[in-house]
Amino acid sequence: MRRVAPATVAFLLGACTPASLTSHRDVPAPDRSTTASPASTPGPTTTSPGFLAAGSDPSVLPGSVLIADRDNNRLVVVDPEGHITWQFPQPGDLAPGQSFLVPDDAFFTPDGQHILATQEEDDVVSLIDVRARRIVWQYGRPGTPGSGPGLLSNPDDAMYLPNGDTVLADIKNCRILVIPPQGQAPSRVIGETTQACTHRPPWRWGSPNGVFPMADGHYLVTEINGSWVDEITLAGQVLDQVHPPGVAYPSDANEASPGRWLVTDYSVPGQIVEFDPQGHLLWRYAPTGPAQLDKPSLALALPNGDVLCNDDFNHRVIVVDPRTDSVVWQYGHTGQAGSAPGYLAKPDGVDLAPPFSFLEAHAPTMGLP
Repeated sequence: MRRVAPATVAFLLGACTPASLTSHRDVPAPDRSTTASPASTPGPTTTSPGFLAAGSDPSVLPGSVLIADRDNNRLVVVDPEGHITWQFPQPGDLAPGQSFLVPDDAFFTPDGQHILATQEEDDVVSLIDVRARRIVWQYGRPGTPGSGPGLLSNPDDAMYLPNGDTVLADIKNCRILVIPPQGQAPSRVIGETTQACTHRPPWRWGSPNGVFPMADGHYLVTEINGSWVDEITLAGQVLDQVHPPGVAYPSDANEASPGRWLVTDYSVPGQIVEFDPQGHLLWRYAPTGPAQLDKPSLALALPNGDVLCNDDFNHRVIVVDPRTDSVVWQYGHTGQAGSAPGYLAKPDGVDLAPPFSFLEAHAPTMGLP
């Protein structure tokens, strides 16, 4: 999703009027007077001071956050107060000869027992047992791109569906894959397997970088080339095709609520944009100056109406309040990479811990053909 240069950019950035930069979603302001009830997390909690940026409000989060800390080659779970409660891998977690490099995205499975991590630049996805702290299945050959059975080329946003299938975007092969439980060959390929990534769904995709489930059982596909977001079914039916407004490099479009779609602009300066299925702007967060985003790659809606986002090249994960266009929670030091507590290095993916994880929230309605 992030490190593939667009072959064509047919859709140019539109002008951002002051109104578009200050519009807010019509949602009530959350009550920040009490702390939200904690979600279940993979590890213990602690009462010691956390490692949040000044001014962060832990109550904006319903529970802990899973972060794919890409350049630190690790996954971490951070509680709302800023403590790391789980980390993978730690010494002894990997089998002899096994590696875990550049995790690009990570999502809990719908039952919360596993995490599926996509290692885009290592051409592999890994299923991790949270309690056993072991990789229990992989698809792809680490460091070996390809298009045949068992091979991937820049995979992105792999998700483990309730029926055990894995769905993912295979960026450089210009296709979407459905892989059966523990399989080593796809059960379904949506799109031609080619390296000519052009927008002609469902036969071809313009460097697809995300396939996110929706409340009605459909899926949102994001295409880098030409800046497209498509609503499809896993049977390959295309229901909608739209340009997200004013977005040059769309990343990981997903549904905030029915009729409201979120996408990030993996650009400098970056943006978070909310729009409707007709392409109308509903909200844009595009700060300038010291507050600007630097290649953000994923934004997810929180239950209270706030937005969780990984701001990759600023080395931070943030929560933005759309009513005030302000950062109300931050883990990571803006512009400073590191691995010590409180630091991240190009975090490239986020999810909420169960019971608020993205797939658990969507599991009851996911359309599975």
